[in-house]
Amino acid sequence: MKERIEKALEKIKPMLQADGGNVELIEVTNDGVVKLKLKGSCGCCPMSSMTLKTGIERILKQEVPEIKEVIAI
Repeated sequence: MKERIEKALEKIKPMLQADGGNVELIEVTNDGVVKLKLKGSCGCCPMSSMTLKTGIERILKQEVPEIKEVIAI
């Protein structure tokens, strides 16, 4: 599952990088929680929680349906 998540993140990263941000996969738990670190301008952006939930989480769940939740650490 981790490889499929990394592959999906590669599709998302160009959008984040266009605004000076990025995302890094930290951990995938056994119960389907994906832990990400938002980097660059995404790490301090006040809209980062919306980007995480309505953007990144939605796309990751489409690509890897086993994912239960995506959180930022």
